[in-house]
Amino acid sequence: MSAPTSRIKIPPSALTWRFSRSSGPGGQHVNTSDTRVELICDISQLHGEQSVIDRIAARYGAEIRVVASSQRSQAQNRKLAYQTLTDRIEKAARVPRNRRPTKPTWGSTQNRLDEKRKASIQKAQRRRPLDD
Repeated sequence: MSAPTSRIKIPPSALTWRFSRSSGPGGQHVNTSDTRVELICDISQLHGEQSVIDRIAARYGAEIRVVASSQRSQAQNRKLAYQTLTDRIEKAARVPRNRRPTKPTWGSTQNRLDEKRKASIQKAQRRRPLDD
């Protein structure tokens, strides 16, 4: 449970697990077992490249909170919560691609100008005619 990515390591001390009763399917079972899982990861305790950790902290703040209650067993919800946590860390750790600005095409420019012309004519027709 310590290597979700090649660049970031999650030590067990960074994780806080909480369990509570889950709503949803399960009948009487749902009233007796704590199957809802809340996983809190302290970002300051992650190990890895500092620039990657800073990128994660900029996106999520001081901690990442994940809740899983879709399954009927606590073990399955634990796996689901941990998988969701690692997916979020992976996504936040990626360097975003730079956007390359593009020029509008000739056709899209013409369409925009035609729409503006039509709107102008329509508004002009709504006006009261000038008395000469």
